[in-house]
Amino acid sequence: MSKYGLYGKLKAQSGKGGELAAILLEAAELVRPAPGCHIYLIGKDAQDGDTVWVTEVWDSKQDHDDSLKADAVRQLIARAMPLLDGRPEGGTVLEVLGGVGLE
Repeated sequence: MSKYGLYGKLKAQSGKGGELAAILLEAAELVRPAPGCHIYLIGKDAQDGDTVWVTEVWDSKQDHDDSLKADAVRQLIARAMPLLDGRPEGGTVLEVLGGVGLE
């Protein structure tokens, strides 16, 4: 049951972490019905409210890449980019083997 996963860290400009997290939560709702999407988890760092972590699990890289082509998703990305304090960190690609919540 190999799946495609991503784990990334996004650092917002000072005081903008909540706004960035809200945009990413909107993105989670947009990809909820996307083919191949199993998990799109947004979490705010407990030690730094301006750092947001994103964990994604997809059936394949292609499913993930296809989700980024949706106009509404691209609009959210455009809204989020100016809030970032530098480039997103991480972007670690995972070969997801299984776990709770995955079938």
